Amino acid sequence: MAMFKDIPVDVGVAYEGERIRKSDLHAELGGPNIDKKFELVRVRKKDEIKDEKIECIGPDIKEIQEGSSIPFGIFIEVAGKQIEEELEGVIERRIHEYTNFIEGFMHLNQRYDIWCRISKKSVKKGLDSFQIIGKVLLRLFKGELPFIESMQITFFTDPKKIEELWEETVKVYEERDSRARKLSDDDVEEFYGCDLCQSFAPTHVCTITPQRYANCGAISWFDGRAASKIDPKGPIYKIDKGECLDPFKGEYTGINANAKKKSLGEITRVWLYTVFGYPHTSCGCFEAIAFYIPEVDGLGIVHRDFKEKTVNELPFSTMADSAAGGRQVDGFHGLSIEYMRSPKFLQVDGGWDRVVWIPKSVKERLKDFIPGEIINKIPTEDQVKNLGELKEFLKTNQHPVVERWKEIPSEIEIPTGEELLIEAPMPTIGIPTTGGGFKIILKGAKIQAKKVIIKAPKKGS
Repeated sequence: MAMFKDIPVDVGVAYEGERIRKSDLHAELGGPNIDKKFELVRVRKKDEIKDEKIECIGPDIKEIQEGSSIPFGIFIEVAGKQIEEELEGVIERRIHEYTNFIEGFMHLNQRYDIWCRISKKSVKKGLDSFQIIGKVLLRLFKGELPFIESMQITFFTDPKKIEELWEETVKVYEERDSRARKLSDDDVEEFYGCDLCQSFAPTHVCTITPQRYANCGAISWFDGRAASKIDPKGPIYKIDKGECLDPFKGEYTGINANAKKKSLGEITRVWLYTVFGYPHTSCGCFEAIAFYIPEVDGLGIVHRDFKEKTVNELPFSTMADSAAGGRQVDGFHGLSIEYMRSPKFLQVDGGWDRVVWIPKSVKERLKDFIPGEIINKIPTEDQVKNLGELKEFLKTNQHPVVERWKEIPSEIEIPTGEELLIEAPMPTIGIPTTGGGFKIILKGAKIQAKKVIIKAPKKGS
């Protein structure tokens, strides 16, 4: 299994998807308990970097206290005749793939959300320095992406240095993202697919369009185009749009065909701009979740850095389990922060007019993209703590979702000889399910009810 004889642990694709639990944790780098963390790739001129230089600024692996969580940064500088700035995000995303090849090293998420763990077992084997991880990255990057002629890697574990670089790093991400906002999905002839995360979610494939960023927030349409040109057979590739079956929902024959192929028949239809019906699948690297709140018929938004319980009393981690795994789950939808800036953001569901709760930090980041007439009608955790308070806030502030609330008639009368057919998805109480739904046929009936309770049949009945 060993790919490199001078590396003390195994390196290979078999370790993608490896999870390191707390009981086997030597150190956690970044992650949900750390505010500042990042990974960044910048293109340089060849004479600006020293090829194959690896440096660690701050404590090395063997110097980190066992079981601790620390700030972390990975900064990679590359040079080559074929490398353009558009490839920075593409190379950056490969950090996720290549670090996960290392036995005992776990990498999740991207950009300013990275979450890495190193196992005690691998440290005992000799994985006790970032020099070793740097060597693996250098060899994999240069072996898989030969257009990289020179590469220099710096690891940061010094909190002060990470703090200094943080603002600059976020500005770089924003500059990349803003380029893609000038295009619409109708302006291009092709979309792009990414299956980098299939080791974690085998039926998931990301569809990247100008107006729907990759769920991880790291790959734009321009990044996809650059990656597919440089490495046509790689994990980021072109998808022919095919026929547009529904421009409002965002359904295309090309996307459906690609989803069916890449998921081995598990996913056959995808609607790009909705959380219901046939929503875009999610892996686990999404930046945020849109979640349905049936009590007010609206959508909440929560990002992975939100550490409290949301308005429906569920934390991000609980809802992430429902949204992840490459499934299509009505009402739980992984997405990127950048997609929330798109004019097509959940347009089928009502877009921002359907959003009824959002963390204040995300609201601040998106304030220039949330319509002015709705921004003050969407509460944050500072204004609303539970569903009762939420409903009152929405009514008091005349949120557009209130217009959707219709009183259900207490009496339904069906003329003799006629029948009433009711078909609906499985009802949702707090957490939507992926059940097959139910069908009720009533003939010549008169119904009066204050409450209807529908229970799943017992096994064997």
